[in-house]
Amino acid sequence: METFFAINRYIHILAGFTGFFVAPVALAVRKGGPTHRRWGRVFFWAMAVAGTTALVGAQHIHSLFLLLTAVFSLYMAGFGYRSLFLKHLAWDAKVATFDWVVAGIGLVVFLGTVGYAVVARNIPVGVFGTLGAMTAARQLRGYANAGRWSKNQWLLNHISGFMASYIAAVSAFSVTSLKFIPFPWNFLWPTLLGVPVIAWWQRRVRGQRVTLAPSTDLSDSPAPALRK
Repeated sequence: METFFAINRYIHILAGFTGFFVAPVALAVRKGGPTHRRWGRVFFWAMAVAGTTALVGAQHIHSLFLLLTAVFSLYMAGFGYRSLFLKHLAWDAKVATFDWVVAGIGLVVFLGTVGYAVVARNIPVGVFGTLGAMTAARQLRGYANAGRWSKNQWLLNHISGFMASYIAAVSAFSVTSLKFIPFPWNFLWPTLLGVPVIAWWQRRVRGQRVTLAPSTDLSDSPAPALRK
């Protein structure tokens, strides 16, 4: 059994480092182009593997923080990736049952996490739980408003989901590996640096327009280019 957990740990480290180095590449290249899409997919699957192996590893070392950051990172990566398939909600009110269920379960799980954090007075757990609950609630509100989304709402969701997943992964790495940084800064510094970057990207997207034809099937097509 120890061999299994050792292999799981190595896979987790490999996937985590892959995600760390790939995310800046996806951000740096032209958005919507083939290079961005390629490295974006690599990042998503790296986070999926890193999050899944973290769930397994957290059970082995009995780390609640690692468990919750894995859940948060997986959820946010899925949120960012799924947004690429929800561009039609700008004109179509049809929301899949799958999306309602995932967001609903996410809201319950993260609200439970916040409740635990309050009782245990655990700041890191409370921060991730609050951000997760706010994201799930925003998803549900967005689904209720389907058909009236702005043309670039899916892109705002895509950016915030993927970058939040990245921040959570870096936070977990910092807490478990960067022992020279004192608590709670070992947990907080990725959020303090990452949230302004998310806000900057979202302001940039809101200030531009997205050309999106309602009749186009975009599930497998590149994201439309942003235009001033």
